[in-house]
Amino acid sequence: MQKCGLFYTSYAAEDALFPSRFQKGCLALFFAALLACPLALDAYAISVLNLILIAVIGAVSLNLLTGMCGQMSLGHGAFVGVGAYGAAVLSNMGLPFFAALLGGGLLAAMVGMFFGIPSLRLKGIYLAISTLAAQLILEYVFLHWSGFTGGANGLPVEPPQIFGYSFDSDASIFYLILGVTTLSVLAVSNVARCRSGRAFVAIRDYHQSAENVGVNLFTFKLQAFGFSSFLAGIAGGLWAHYTMYITPEQFSISLSVSYLAMIIIGGMGSVLGSIFGAIFITLLPEALNLITTGLAGIAPDMSALIIPMKEGVFGLMLVLFLIFEPEGLARKWRLTKAYWKLYPFAY
Repeated sequence: MQKCGLFYTSYAAEDALFPSRFQKGCLALFFAALLACPLALDAYAISVLNLILIAVIGAVSLNLLTGMCGQMSLGHGAFVGVGAYGAAVLSNMGLPFFAALLGGGLLAAMVGMFFGIPSLRLKGIYLAISTLAAQLILEYVFLHWSGFTGGANGLPVEPPQIFGYSFDSDASIFYLILGVTTLSVLAVSNVARCRSGRAFVAIRDYHQSAENVGVNLFTFKLQAFGFSSFLAGIAGGLWAHYTMYITPEQFSISLSVSYLAMIIIGGMGSVLGSIFGAIFITLLPEALNLITTGLAGIAPDMSALIIPMKEGVFGLMLVLFLIFEPEGLARKWRLTKAYWKLYPFAY
């Protein structure tokens, strides 16, 4: 008799990231398509893909802290900046690429844990204000510690080199960024399923109950800040080596708001939602550019009107998602899968 549905004989099989062969097959096809992208797309499209992959790392790291552990952060862009400057300085000192990348991540983790210490006493909007202060302090450091960051003039960074091969083109560095992004997403997915992940969710749902059952709030909150900031630093290190020039304004409060928008639009507490949110927020300006370019020949006045409205469209999309789909694109994805799973039967 042919089985219908998934039947598990162990907890490990039920807790697997991809429990069915169909899911594993779809994932293999997805990665095969990604690996073929540099062969089929032009340099501009590959550069957009690289930006999306770096944004995915930043979004999943913030979702670990805010969506899973419930610790609001408005300083994530600054933690990305710490990782970018740390990796850039270490790389310019002659360290290998991966050592510089990990060094930048560890520096960002230490800074994130330092600014996460108030999380034991603060929560909600008060913790958000505390992390906003971290954002402003770090922005000041980026701008005025010119001996380390280059100040307003910025800091040049050499492209990554591994075994003498220089990843100095969009296509070559794409595979490097894809590999690091895949490892980062897998790391967050596994953390969410382990003891620390369950403690994060318990703290998010009700911290008093979590403490009553033995969860050490201070330890696990610092773990969340540390791991989230480490991945943010990795994203910053990739950004620095990809753009090959970093300046303080790249890591302003607007970057922190963008990451927050990614996890709200994608779905709080969902790794897949973070990926959807990163894709949506990165492609939104590109879509507006296409619209304005298309309207330039038909209605020049309309095109001139839309260009200054980009920030407004960004804010409008955020408000619409909060009102009509607060669980984000991840819920839409679940509903779509359920529809096709039952198709053509309604029940």
